[in-house]
Amino acid sequence: MKRITYIIQIVLCAVLLLAFTALFAGCGEPAPPSAPTAPEDPSVAGERDNTPNILVPEQGGTEILGNDDVSICLSHLQDGYFSARFTGESQKVKLQLTAENSLTYTYDLPVDGEWTIFPISLGNGHYVLGVYSNIEATMYAEVYGTEFDVTLADEFGPFLYPNQYVWFTDHTRAISLAEDLCFAADNDLEAVSFIYNYVVTHVTYDQDEAENVQSGYLPEVDEVLDTGKGICFDYAALMASMLRTQNIPTRLEIGYAGSAYHAWISCYIKDVGWVNGIIEFDGTDWSLMDPTLASNQGEKKLKEFIGDGSNYRTVYYY
Repeated sequence: MKRITYIIQIVLCAVLLLAFTALFAGCGEPAPPSAPTAPEDPSVAGERDNTPNILVPEQGGTEILGNDDVSICLSHLQDGYFSARFTGESQKVKLQLTAENSLTYTYDLPVDGEWTIFPISLGNGHYVLGVYSNIEATMYAEVYGTEFDVTLADEFGPFLYPNQYVWFTDHTRAISLAEDLCFAADNDLEAVSFIYNYVVTHVTYDQDEAENVQSGYLPEVDEVLDTGKGICFDYAALMASMLRTQNIPTRLEIGYAGSAYHAWISCYIKDVGWVNGIIEFDGTDWSLMDPTLASNQGEKKLKEFIGDGSNYRTVYYY
């Protein structure tokens, strides 16, 4: 039985490594950004409340399962997340989460003994969770497994809280920047537009990082602001962090833009619904856009690629 587990893990890890490398290498070449859209008078407060709403997940809680090496806290499933930590001896650990009739989500579980937050991205239902420790090379063995059911209190909870891929706290400087950018916004559409245009005109694509990024890379949104550069994962995580704290449900999505493995965001706008790939809105129609491509492609070329959204195919939501 264990030999079968090893074989499965070898294939899985190989696929993940290839996909992860392709994700950052396929984001596009740098090019001049398109002109931003700014509020008519940024000094005048808009009708929308721009006060940050920073949800703070509990890292560990009362309902904890596990063994000597693994702890899984399921106390906040209704809020759209769970937390996990590894205190064993292995130097490389994977966590897998599978919803019924869905793809398996695989994460790196840090081995520093600290709690890490993971999202319940696929909503209500039955989930199977497994934690796997590296044995040698690409061989892994399960060290803990469990199953649980999820009923969310708010369907948008997973996309408002921070998690391993979209991490922020009340000390994250990007949050106060989002507050400033949204000061003049009259509604969520304008808030998204102001944040979007700031990111695509102040962050440039980092080709060196894309070519040298290692498996397990996670964005640090304030570092992206400080350096003014990043890869597609950075763009998406930065915008998702800023928008979530403006109380706009935002998904970091990973999938395919054309043939390139890529990361972008989608936002939920009241009375509109989920807008995939976000955003251009001329007052009547949406034009699909994502933050990396917008900053790296000319406007005409970008619109030709984006079209009606058929070039985007989401595989994972975070």
